[in-house]
Formats: sequence, C-alpha cells, structure tokens
Amino acid sequence: MNNTSSEQISKVYSAQREYFRSGVLTDVKLRKANLKAFEKALLKWEKTLCDALLSDLHKSYEEAYMTEISIVLGEIRTHIRKINSWTKPERRSTPLKLFPSSSKIVSEPLGNTLIISPWNYPVQLLLVPLVGAISAGCTAVLKPSPYVPAVSEAIQRMIEDTFPPEYIAVVQGNRDVNSVLLNLRWDLIFFTGSPSLGKKVMSAAALNLTPVVLELGGKSPCIIDSSADIKVAAKRVAWGKCLNAGQTCIAPDYLLIHKSVKDEFLAELKCNFEKLLGSDPKQSPHFVRIVNDSAFARLSSYLKDGNIYMGGETDAAERYFSPTVLDNVNSDAPVMQEEIFGPVFPVLTFETLDQALSFVRDREKPLAFYYYGKSGDYVLKHSTSGGCCINDCIMHIANEHLPFGGVGNSGMGSYHGKLTFDAFSHRRAVVSTNAHLDMPFRYMPYRLFKYIKGLM
Repeated sequence: MNNTSSEQISKVYSAQREYFRSGVLTDVKLRKANLKAFEKALLKWEKTLCDALLSDLHKSYEEAYMTEISIVLGEIRTHIRKINSWTKPERRSTPLKLFPSSSKIVSEPLGNTLIISPWNYPVQLLLVPLVGAISAGCTAVLKPSPYVPAVSEAIQRMIEDTFPPEYIAVVQGNRDVNSVLLNLRWDLIFFTGSPSLGKKVMSAAALNLTPVVLELGGKSPCIIDSSADIKVAAKRVAWGKCLNAGQTCIAPDYLLIHKSVKDEFLAELKCNFEKLLGSDPKQSPHFVRIVNDSAFARLSSYLKDGNIYMGGETDAAERYFSPTVLDNVNSDAPVMQEEIFGPVFPVLTFETLDQALSFVRDREKPLAFYYYGKSGDYVLKHSTSGGCCINDCIMHIANEHLPFGGVGNSGMGSYHGKLTFDAFSHRRAVVSTNAHLDMPFRYMPYRLFKYIKGLM
C-alpha cells in the first residue's frame, strides 16, 4: 500500500481545521446522525472487513465479529443512546462568596484529532476511538497499520463511502507517514501501540503541548495460586492465550504458578489447548497466524529460552506458530524482558503469594493482571495494573462500563463508554453572573474585608 503524500496530508489537515472552526460540529443532532451513519456503514461493510481480517491474519469470522465488529457496534450504540445526556451542561453548586452567580460544566470538543492504531485488532482499536471523536464533536484523521493492508484498505473505503474527508479521513503508510503526522499540531493524539513508540508519540506531542491518550502494553502476569480451581483456570487461560494467537495487548503474557499445582495445571492447560484448537492447531479455522516475518522470527528466538513442555511447531511459510509452553525459564531470559505478543507461554513458579506479587511489582506496571485463586482482595491491595481479572482473563475489556487503559509504562488515559466521549472532550468550567447586581466587596480597597473573610 502506497504512503499518503505529505501534500495530501497537509490538504486534509487544513480542510479539517477549517471544518471544525466553522462550528458545525457543535450541533448534537448532527453528531447523533453521524453516529447512526457510522453504525449503518459498519453493518454494510461487515463482510468486507471480516474477509480482510481473514486475509491479513487468518482470523475466523466468529473471532473477527466477537473481538472486532461487535465491540465497535456496541460502542456506537451506547453513544447513540447516551449522547443527549452526556452533552447536557452539568449544574454545579456555587458558594455564597460568588453570589449572584451560577455554575456549570460544559463538555466541548477538543477539536482536530489524530488516531493511530496497531495491527493486532485493526478494526476495533481504530474505530472505537473514532466513536468518541464523533460523539464529542471532533474531526479525525485515522492512521491504520501498514502491517494489515487488506484491513487498512477496507477501512479507508468504508470511511470514504460514509464521511467527507474534511470531517474524517484515512491516511496510509509506514512510520515515515507517522513522522509527518506527528509534526503537525493536533488537539488530541490517541495512540495505541508499543511503549517504545508511545514514548516517541508523547515526545512529539510535547513540542506542541498536545494532550495524548496512550494505550500501550507490557507483560501481563497470570498467577495460578494453590487455591485456584485448576480445571476452570486452565480453560480460561488457554482461551486467553489462543485468542488472536496471543497477539493481544492484554493477553496473559507469562505464568506464575504455585509449585504445589504446577504439574496439575500444565497438564490441564495442555488438554484445554487441544480442546480449543484440536490436536493440530494449524488446521483449526480459529487459530490466527503471526502478523509478519519479523514477528515470527522474534517468537522463534524464544524457543531456546526454556524447555518446550508442549508446542514448538512452526511453519515460516504460513507464519504458523503453535501454542507453546516453555518450562524452566529464567527470569532474566529474553522471553521475560519484552511483551511476547504471540502464543509462547513461559512458566515460572513461586512458593508464597507475596513472592509472586513481589516479582510482578519489581517490573513495569502491566496493562492487565490475572489472578486465579481465593486471595483476590489481597492481590488487589498489593499490586497495580491497568485492569485486572480475578479468576478470569481478557473479559474486563468486554465491559463498556469499566475504563480500559494502562498505568505507568502500560499507558495513560482510558476509554470505552462515556470515557471515550470524555477522552475527546474538554470539560469547561462556566460561571455566569447577574449583570444587574454587583457586589462591592471584591473590589479594592477591600472594605468590610474582616466580615467577608469568614465567607472564604
């Protein structure tokens, strides 16, 4: 796919700035109509998008709909239902010292926004933020990943079929295009990707004091305690690691298993991988392929970092990488240094829960934290992460009433539901004062100050 030229980017950028300044997007009825047009477009282009996901990632229709299309549709429908209430001014109490004034908070659009998404969930991670941009009243330039060309092309065609470019536009290309985009002054940059790229985005944004939402990643731990229901835990963990072939920012990255249940859990885990994908996962229509050759090579290099308990089968031509469990892994091995982003599962053990929690706390704050056992409250008090599941994994992202976002190295800012609207809005404080009643005490030379002081 060809890079969008800097001239075209400049043209779109200028057109969107002019369109936003026209004030047309202050009309909430128009925003709601645009959300409905977006919903209609997504339903119209559903098959094309799912076919593109199959082409780029070998993602089945069922998984594509569950993890991509349905999430965007749910977000759009929530915003359609709630936009009228979200955009109403919020009355606030006014202290006596401000008499005769009234106070309120007005949610206003930030303005011209840039949304950059990764390749692993290329539909939902680009389009869910767009829902917030539309409902908040912003314009948006969308930059999809070049690593999923079929999806990126399909999204561009859908957007061009639905919205004018001065309102919403798609630009394509590699990191050179990212550099062009980041050199422009935006009112918000919404970036989803790796921590290393997030730092570059934040550095570029800092030059213009542009606010950012950074949805990053990290090594999300999965603790299996001695009190866990082993059968249930193994089933849910296997599913979480199989989803998108582990290429999920909130996938369980590594296993911390209590020594007393290690053998039992690994045996159950192996059985559940086979139940989900069959004895030969390569033949399963529901097992995604690795996105590109460099990612495949990186994952392959991890196979030497431990003893292969199960899996280890690969096919470079198809970029197929079987679910693989690595036993006897050292904490300083390469597989334990960066987010794995693939179906490789290193195993470490612990003797006490405090030991496991200390191991996690000694590392960067993860995007997700998974604990299986009966000490969930204790774990929450002695750990931190962007999100957490007790006796489950992945599913916290499915609740639109919860914030989704990271902390520390795993990101800043959150979204989903109203928080998506809030991410693209500025909460403006407004004090309105009666012009016919002017209280004299605030003016110099501050007469009666000793009486007024008590009101402050």
